[in-house]
Amino acid sequence: MSELKVDAETENLGEVLEFIASETPGLPEKTRQNILIAAEEIFVNIAQYAYRPGTGKTIVRVTSGGDVTIEFEDCGAPYDPLQKADPDITLSTEERDIGGLGIFMAKSLMDNISYRREGNKNILTIKKEIS
Repeated sequence: MSELKVDAETENLGEVLEFIASETPGLPEKTRQNILIAAEEIFVNIAQYAYRPGTGKTIVRVTSGGDVTIEFEDCGAPYDPLQKADPDITLSTEERDIGGLGIFMAKSLMDNISYRREGNKNILTIKKEIS
């Protein structure tokens, strides 16, 4: 398992995505893109909401082998994004509530997403099986 610790700020998104890409070599391009899109949505949500109005750290852990598992850990406000109902994508953008599309996309692109709260830490894990 490899680990990257960065400030939870959108300016660090490139570093996070480069880290994930470097830790998952040899993946089919479509699989790599799906993983990176899901990771982007999750990291941006952490950067924008976890420590509001301040800032804090995010730890990103990557494990790869028969599958790719990425864990995002922050010490921000407790929040389980999996408890939020999926947006109704049949509605027009004007009719839909704001938010929720990022985690919806991540759930659609990955094989498994889980959340847990350990002490003062939010831990969101995404997993993509590699065949």
